[in-house]
Amino acid sequence: MSYADSISGFGVFFILLAFFLSTFGWLSEKSRLYFLLNFIGAALAFYGSILIHSVPFAILEGTWAAVAAVGWARARTKRREG
Repeated sequence: MSYADSISGFGVFFILLAFFLSTFGWLSEKSRLYFLLNFIGAALAFYGSILIHSVPFAILEGTWAAVAAVGWARARTKRREG
């Protein structure tokens, strides 16, 4: 397995972990941890896609990471307000 495959694989693992935990009710989809797992996973997958020169995958994962970062920031702000 190449370095790019390993990085992307870890990224996909974190995204799927967040999905699995939320699907079975063990993690709220509005929690900071949910967004953090998605951000870390998408950022790693984005980096892996850059390494293999996959533009569509880079766009997908870059967008995913950006949305997760905004979600994490919003969840953090709501926690401070609440």
